Amino acid sequence: MQRLFTGIQASGALHVGNYFGALKPFVELARENDSMLMVADYHALTSLRDPAAVRTNIINVTKDYLAVGIDPAQAIIFKQSDVPEHTELSWIFQCLVTVPFLQQAHAFKDKVAKGLEANAGLFAYPMLMAADILLYDTDVVPVGADQRQHLEYAREAAAKFNNAYGQTFKEPKEKILEMIATVPGTDGKKMSKSYGNTIPLFGTKDEIAKAVMSIVTDSGSDKPENVFAIHQLFKTESELAALYEEHKGKYKNLKEALIEDIDSLVAPMREIRNAIAESDVEQVLKEGGARARSRASEKMKDVRAKVGVTI
Repeated sequence: MQRLFTGIQASGALHVGNYFGALKPFVELARENDSMLMVADYHALTSLRDPAAVRTNIINVTKDYLAVGIDPAQAIIFKQSDVPEHTELSWIFQCLVTVPFLQQAHAFKDKVAKGLEANAGLFAYPMLMAADILLYDTDVVPVGADQRQHLEYAREAAAKFNNAYGQTFKEPKEKILEMIATVPGTDGKKMSKSYGNTIPLFGTKDEIAKAVMSIVTDSGSDKPENVFAIHQLFKTESELAALYEEHKGKYKNLKEALIEDIDSLVAPMREIRNAIAESDVEQVLKEGGARARSRASEKMKDVRAKVGVTI
C-alpha cells in the first residue's frame, strides 16, 4: 500500500469545491492506501486571527470528513497542531531554501495581489506544507492541477535536505485530479472561500438556494455557462443535455434544478453530520493525533541526528 496524504485548512466552512476537489477523491483513494488526512489548523493562522473561529472550524472540518464517509479506522484523521514535529521540520527546511525561491510561490503572489497581508507565515507556508507531506514518507498527494507547485516545493525541500545530510526523505508524487482540478464558483472563477463565491457543502437547502441563485449568468446565451459548469459535477452529460435543451434560456428553472441536485447529494451526508457529537470529534482527533505523532517522532529522531542537534 502506498501512503497517501492530504489536508484541508481549518479556515471556514467547507464548500462544494472542497468536496469534489479533495474529499470525494480522498474517500475513494483511502480504501486502497495507507491514508492520512490532516486538519491544517496552523496553516489557517496565516489569515485567521479569531481563536473561537479556529476552534469551531477544527470541529466542523472534522465532522465534514466523517460525514462524507472517511472512516477513522482506515485513515488517520488528525490536526496539525497536535504534531509539533510539523513546525520543527518546517524550520529546518526554511534554513535550506532561499528567499528568492519562496518568492516564486504562486499562492503567495496570488494572495498578496488580492490584498492579503504579506506576513512571514504566508511567505514560509510552502515549507510548512513540505514538512506536512515529507514527515510521513508520503508516496502520493492528491491535488488539483493548479496545486502542482506545492508538490514541486516539497520535492525541492526533500532534495535540499538529502543533498546536505544524506538520503532521508522520499520525493512524493502528485496525483493530479484532472477532471475536477478547478471547481468553478458562483462567479465562474475557482470556488474559494477567499473569493466569496462558494456553495456551502453542508448548508441548509435555503443556504444552498441562496448561493445558487447568485451564480453569475450571461444574458446573451441560451445556456448559462457558470450554472452548467457546476451542474456537470452532479449529473451526466446526457442528462444535462436533455435538461438544458428543455429549459433553454430559462435560467431560473435551471438554477432550481441545480439546487435540487445539490441538495439530493448533500442531504444524506448532512443528516450524518448532524448526528456527530463534539465528543466524537475530540476522540477521533485524540486517537488520530497519537497515531500521527508516533510516525512523525520516529522520523524526526533521524532528522535531528543528521542535522547535528542530537547529543
